[in-house]
Amino acid sequence: MFSIQQIISLFLMLSMELGIAGCGANAKLQQSAGTSVPPANIQDTQEPSSDTSPEPEGEVAEGTEFYQGFRMDNVLHAPEGDIHYHIYIPDSYDGSESYALYLTLPGYVGLYFQGAGQNLYSENFAFAALQYNDKMIVAAPQLNDWGKTSAEQTIALTEYLLAHYNIDPDRVYANGYSGGGETMSRVLGMRPDLFTAYLHCSSQWDGAYEPVVKARIPVYLVVGEGDEYYGPGPTQGAYDMFHELYTEAGLSEEEIDRLVVLDIKDAAYFTEGGAPNQHGGGNLFAQDPEIMGWLFGQ
Repeated sequence: MFSIQQIISLFLMLSMELGIAGCGANAKLQQSAGTSVPPANIQDTQEPSSDTSPEPEGEVAEGTEFYQGFRMDNVLHAPEGDIHYHIYIPDSYDGSESYALYLTLPGYVGLYFQGAGQNLYSENFAFAALQYNDKMIVAAPQLNDWGKTSAEQTIALTEYLLAHYNIDPDRVYANGYSGGGETMSRVLGMRPDLFTAYLHCSSQWDGAYEPVVKARIPVYLVVGEGDEYYGPGPTQGAYDMFHELYTEAGLSEEEIDRLVVLDIKDAAYFTEGGAPNQHGGGNLFAQDPEIMGWLFGQ
């Protein structure tokens, strides 16, 4: 059973992230390819197979619907459980050339129990990424928590994608927003070797720091100064921990600045972007070329 404190926290997270939908109404977000479109616009729907027998572990049941280029609701049957994800594969991909890979983990509103596809309908990160590299596969997992289970499933899905597509291991990127950031920070703490760089948005760091520092994985930490759910404290604390560990490892300030970036946005950033609040307004980071450009420039 959830405690009263947990119920209040979940309600607060939900109410803040619902502000994302308000951001989508703003003209600045409407002009992006990632602007939310009502689920009714799903295209290329096919009749589902009548075969209901379970798929073997390690195999994928492909989705039959498409949304803005993404094949929706694929299911990887893994020892960690069924892993739901949406995937964009460029038409140019034929396996003969290595492509980049990008994974984006959503906040609470985008988790699978909220409904298949809600991560893509409410957040713009997956679509905005397509503007930076036309030779990149984009995966948008939909998990059901932001703890150990979701971290293990993210690792399993990443390993599957690396094994089944021709992916350049030096161009594997990820971001986590809100609860998705909590999950992805755990992933980075467990398997930093899988990733090239990571963008941590409006969240808190729940994973280990030392493996990330040892692997020298660049991390960008961004949050609003008045984030209504987390506040800036956890993000500042994560930066301070990274900075301390890198200093102890003997790195110069210039080297540290390349590996960890702290970006605390003021209130004007969100009001000028048309966001109704700062936590839900974290969706604006997907539209920011300085932030997204940093990620895909690593």
